[in-house]
Amino acid sequence: MMRLFFTLFVIIINGVFVFSQVESIGPLTENQFLKSKEVFQQKSLISTFDSSFLYLPDTLVLPVFDEFSTNKFQTYTQDFSDPNITFVKEYKVLDAFSLLPINNSERYTILPTFRRTYNVAENTHSDAALASIQLKVGNQSNYPTVYTTTTVFPPYYIYDTLDFPNPSDTVWISDPDIYQDSSTQFFLPIYNPNLIWLDHDVYQNYTYAKNPWSLGVVTFDGLKSDGSAYTLGAVNPSYADFLTSKPINLSSYTASDSIYLSFLYQGEGFGDIPETGDSLVLEFYADDLNQWFWAWSTSGIATSNFKVGNINISDSKFFKKGFQFRFKNYGSLAGNFDNFHLDYVHLRSVSNGFSDTLFEDFAFVYPIKTLLKNYTSVPWDHYKNNFSGKMSSNVEISIRNGSSSSENNSIPGKVEVFYNGGLETSFGVSGVSLSNNDLNYLPRTFYNSYHDFSSGYHFDESKSGDEQLFKTKGTVQAIFSNFPGNDSVITEQVFKNYYSYDDGSAEAAYGPTGAQARLAVRFDAYESDSIIGIMTNFVKSATDVSNQLFLLTVWADDNGKPGTVLYQDSVFSPRTPKYEYGLNNFHSYYFIDTMKVPVGSTFYIGWRQFDAARLDIGFDRNIDSKSKTFYSTTNEITWNQSQISGTSMIRPIFSTALDAQLGIQKKAIGIRDLIIFPNPSNGNFTVRHSEENYFGVEIYSLQGQLIYDTYSDQIDLSDKPSGVYFVKQKGNFPNVYKIIKE
Repeated sequence: MMRLFFTLFVIIINGVFVFSQVESIGPLTENQFLKSKEVFQQKSLISTFDSSFLYLPDTLVLPVFDEFSTNKFQTYTQDFSDPNITFVKEYKVLDAFSLLPINNSERYTILPTFRRTYNVAENTHSDAALASIQLKVGNQSNYPTVYTTTTVFPPYYIYDTLDFPNPSDTVWISDPDIYQDSSTQFFLPIYNPNLIWLDHDVYQNYTYAKNPWSLGVVTFDGLKSDGSAYTLGAVNPSYADFLTSKPINLSSYTASDSIYLSFLYQGEGFGDIPETGDSLVLEFYADDLNQWFWAWSTSGIATSNFKVGNINISDSKFFKKGFQFRFKNYGSLAGNFDNFHLDYVHLRSVSNGFSDTLFEDFAFVYPIKTLLKNYTSVPWDHYKNNFSGKMSSNVEISIRNGSSSSENNSIPGKVEVFYNGGLETSFGVSGVSLSNNDLNYLPRTFYNSYHDFSSGYHFDESKSGDEQLFKTKGTVQAIFSNFPGNDSVITEQVFKNYYSYDDGSAEAAYGPTGAQARLAVRFDAYESDSIIGIMTNFVKSATDVSNQLFLLTVWADDNGKPGTVLYQDSVFSPRTPKYEYGLNNFHSYYFIDTMKVPVGSTFYIGWRQFDAARLDIGFDRNIDSKSKTFYSTTNEITWNQSQISGTSMIRPIFSTALDAQLGIQKKAIGIRDLIIFPNPSNGNFTVRHSEENYFGVEIYSLQGQLIYDTYSDQIDLSDKPSGVYFVKQKGNFPNVYKIIKE
């Protein structure tokens, strides 16, 4: 499992303490994007298959190919009105000889019952067993029903007394064991030869693999299809995700037809490294034997280039109409651990073996992340007021020449911008620039090229509204024939009320460790403004920290590092990590009393935590903003720049025209409110205020005694005992604030 730490241990030099400085990342125990999706489940009653569906898949023919740039997973939709649906009704209890269902009114018990006769004169009794019968009793927990021949008895006892004219007494058994019931199994054929996979345990994505051959892979982990752990806290590894093909018709083939299944695989990538005891396994299904057979496996491996698997199918037992293959992983069931990534699965005939497994595909490797300089999103009002120079001169385009030969780079590519379906502009990208000035595209080579889109076009600032959405489409081509699905990619350029560095997808959990540790992320805004809160993408990792406390904090800039505290939550109103589900679904923490905090062009947002545990902010490992990330474990005496490549998924929320919708009051700090920082402190506090409305403050002890009265914006309690004090604002707005001297 992934654990990455940077540590400086506590030592003493010439009597001076040097504090430990630690940051780390860890794996996820949930996939928040998948947790947002509704997961199909069959409707069924407890211990019965009644009203459940059995789907009858179509049979595929060769070739079968998936490079996972698109979704080829079979979907399942229950619809009792579907004209193709059929059903079978099975009864729980049958007559053992006619095999017909018994009547609904019949009741029996598996316990022997009897007729008891009393002789009053002799004070004795005798018992005679009631006649038994044979029934077929079914177990309907699965379809089809499994029947067992069972001896049953009438569900009552008879008591009779000799020499008395009264009739016999019959005592019925309440809730007898055997009674009639039925269950209906519905059958629905599914037919879509474009969909290959019967299950959807794996995670199709564009971010977890490192240098994939093209857009999209599927990732095996310890998460269910709904994004939650198979067994949270599980210690023992087991089989987790399955990727199972539909039935494939191989009945007309023999070993001489050279049937091969090839694929690409990688361990870890940007996820969690699988240990040597973990594995990725391939199995083949023999329909006549109703049995799966091992075909190939690999043990846990660290990140490397994708490796090639190439398996010949030659055993006659597989050349049937119902042949299937499946991949499965063996590893931790506790979360997003022990990752394997799979790509380019290809089953075909008349193969030349290994030589035709290395697909000639000229393809995008990753989506184009943003056309803006530095950010993936900015507030629309900031952009439209300051649009000049905000387009990027360094747009990354990642492609790969999958040919085994050098290929001509004379065909240009392009990047187009669309708005509401209409073309806004097109940037031309020459083949020579894509190949970084190589004479041709070299064989089997990745190219990360950077392109200047800073001049000519900018996103149209005249468009009305508080938010905007543009779409960016990149297209590349090659002279040789290749798979066309990977020649283009579409991404969204979002303008909302926040700044962001990340792409919305977390591959790990990040944070500093240590009591009173601080995390601060730098933002260079297009203009000075006020922020009203902070968006976070906290994720669940190996340790549950949902009850850990922290204080939202905003800092001014001090020569490239966090400086003066502009805002910090009161210690009486701490926060805890909140989890939201879905891509780009962040939790919004608004400042206390819906206040707005003025910030300059450079500021920092983050938190001060109380305990040592890492708080696990989502960490985007595809965009590197470590130069913007700082942490301190020395009560801000020193700040350290992060050494872990990636981006902390935290965003400042700016005051915009959306404030009314968000419930933010139009209430500017400095007119009615004060900001007192740092809080807590060693006794020296600064009061931030509006000069024309500031009349000074009075300081009271916890016992209500006035101990300080000043017009200054500097409060000095260094000679006072540690504890809680109250600051009363003088003038027309006598607000009261709590401060703490440590």
